[in-house]
Amino acid sequence: MHYVTTATTRLLGIQHPIMLAGMGQTSGAELVAAVSNAGGIGVIGGVNYTPKMLREMIMELKTNLRDPNLPFGVDLLIPQVGGSARKTNIDYTKGALFELVDIMIETGTKLFVSAVGIPPKAVVDKLHAAEYGRPSQGIVGAEAGGHTGDIPTSILIPACADICKQYVSPLTGLPVQLVAAGGIYDGRGVASAMMLGASAVWIGTRFLAARESGAPEAAKKSVIESGFDSTIRSTFWSGRPLRALATPYVLDWEKNRQPEFLELQSQGKVVMEHELDKLAHEGKLTEEIEEQSVLRPMGLVAALVTKSNQSAGEIVDEIMGEAYEILTGASVLVSSTPKL
Repeated sequence: MHYVTTATTRLLGIQHPIMLAGMGQTSGAELVAAVSNAGGIGVIGGVNYTPKMLREMIMELKTNLRDPNLPFGVDLLIPQVGGSARKTNIDYTKGALFELVDIMIETGTKLFVSAVGIPPKAVVDKLHAAEYGRPSQGIVGAEAGGHTGDIPTSILIPACADICKQYVSPLTGLPVQLVAAGGIYDGRGVASAMMLGASAVWIGTRFLAARESGAPEAAKKSVIESGFDSTIRSTFWSGRPLRALATPYVLDWEKNRQPEFLELQSQGKVVMEHELDKLAHEGKLTEEIEEQSVLRPMGLVAALVTKSNQSAGEIVDEIMGEAYEILTGASVLVSSTPKL
């Protein structure tokens, strides 16, 4: 096995610059431990977790680690609520953010990921007071599954890399590092991200189909069978732009019911929740509508994920073996004189 060493691998004490995306149900104890055991860093998808749930998940995770000191992370959704923020934004921690952070500190969580927003200053101060912090900036390209923006990864990485060069972490004195996500599933994507300025990658869709993934079998099958037109980026499910498996029901809302869609969101209502509640109240909710409303996040790269039942360790080894070959092989393209 060969290794690709970056500022992020040194900072986190990991062998490979691969981070498991914190994907709710998918990124549970078994998958998180498997990625950390393979030399990357697994990240718990802590959306809607209570403090009790988080503590129990971390305890289960630790029993699956080959070494109790291996690093792992926790990903929480912390959007701004109120003010100028989206009216559909909610507090996914239900007021328990500080307690969740305390648990992360107590349990030795190595990486805290603040998704779709930034934590309050008081939380940052608490983490710094505990000498806890890994200064990096994650960017998510439009190709990514789950919550994402609309700028392609290949444009976003270099743009943000230039910005990160201008800042130094007050906690470590080291430059702020860049973690890239969106459309990365193999060694070519890792090598490309490194060359564009990232020092680690955040991979979700490829691991969603892994053997240890907590995703339902139907979701894993959807990834393996999907094509390039199988996903849609929509605010239907959460009120925020999110890429997931497209269904006829969601497509109908996007194409034929836009005025109603926009009106509901202007009132701070998430379309899926509002519509399912309304149909249930009217006795019109069918199994077909329920099934077609299920959120199955996946990126555009799902069309290229064709191997089923791989272990997370096999995925990491395959990706990094290919990345190493590409990065070392690229040296033959460079010389001090032209080769004609």
